[in-house]
Amino acid sequence: MNIKYSFIIPVYNRPQEIEELLKSFTSMQADVAYEIIIVEDGSTISSEEVVKKYSLKLPLVYFKKENSGPGDSRNYGMQRANGSYFIILDSDVVMPSHYLVAVEKFLATNKVDCFGGPDAADQSFSNIQKAINFTMTSVLTTGGIRGKENAVKDYEPRSFNMGISKKAFLKVGGFGKIHPGEDPDLSIRIKNEAYQIGFIKDAYVYHKRRISWQKFYIQVNKFGKVRPILNSWHPQTASLVFWFPTVFSIGFIISILLLFLGFSYFLYLYLLYLLLIFVTSSIENKSLLIGVLSLRATLTQFFGYGFGFLKSSYYIRLRSKKPEKIFPELFFN
Repeated sequence: MNIKYSFIIPVYNRPQEIEELLKSFTSMQADVAYEIIIVEDGSTISSEEVVKKYSLKLPLVYFKKENSGPGDSRNYGMQRANGSYFIILDSDVVMPSHYLVAVEKFLATNKVDCFGGPDAADQSFSNIQKAINFTMTSVLTTGGIRGKENAVKDYEPRSFNMGISKKAFLKVGGFGKIHPGEDPDLSIRIKNEAYQIGFIKDAYVYHKRRISWQKFYIQVNKFGKVRPILNSWHPQTASLVFWFPTVFSIGFIISILLLFLGFSYFLYLYLLYLLLIFVTSSIENKSLLIGVLSLRATLTQFFGYGFGFLKSSYYIRLRSKKPEKIFPELFFN
């Protein structure tokens, strides 16, 4: 039987995540042949035993290689895959059973060579995970400028849930060495080759981010640093909307300082916005506690991304420094 879909999943020291992901695959509804390719990216804590556990239940292929980063590991898997479409997943996602049904239905009427779907929070997730998921996906936050259908910029699939045809992969050469940011970079290069990109609303995954507040700040700060680099590589993608978190963060600090001088109007605007975040998240998650946690997640996201973007813009745009020299932590050799 010809394999249509190859799921490509890099993993680094997270066998528990692979366990949960593969368990979710056992309930997958599929009338089409697929394979699951696990690429162990130089892990010191192996997932091999977990893969062996599910090898009789699922069409699994397992590779081990030296650590070279998620982008290169995805390329490694795609170079060895048999499908005509490659679906890239992060190891910290859980699959809904209807995922392939949604993809098949969409591709039957939409001839695209790259596609993606949203991420969602499962009921089993912790309150912090649900709050961060709200912040990362809501149109009220930077979810409005991330990869999703109703974003305020062109849609760019993200590598936690991203499909690419084999012919598009062969044409553009796969992911680059930057991380994070390798997924929008690939999306832009695919678009530059005139391939069509689609958003599949029903092909969502449960994105179980194992993250603390400190790790979340570091993550979004890196996202902010990456965007000016991508804008310098692909000038046509630059947009004023990317400055929004920076302007928000600086404005928030200024509004607090103005409060001590007797000017409270600007701070009231911020409080009104945060109230909207609280109410919306509380309703969506049916929890006042998650609504409160979403306030912290939103401020963490804006300050982390905003000041990362500002710092990167200063070095990359104003001082014309090489990104690899200024931010070596964002690149794999």
